[in-house]
Amino acid sequence: MPRSVFTDAYASFREALVAARKSARVTQVELAERLGKPQQFVSKIENGDRRVDLIEFVAICRALRVEPKDAFAAVLRRLPKSFDI
Repeated sequence: MPRSVFTDAYASFREALVAARKSARVTQVELAERLGKPQQFVSKIENGDRRVDLIEFVAICRALRVEPKDAFAAVLRRLPKSFDI
């Protein structure tokens, strides 16, 4: 079984994060600055080289000035109907 970071479901999660960032009209550099991290931190998340935990997800949402519950709803809409973990 593949690691979940490489599944279609995780790709959908990453796509939702990228869409939220772009919708907020925030660059990777700006988001990284808001998080107090280097730009590579955001790039690694968006490319799937780094997993995001729940606390980081909330921090990213807050940095984008997006309600975490709304961002999570967008993630749920993008997820495949069934997937393995």
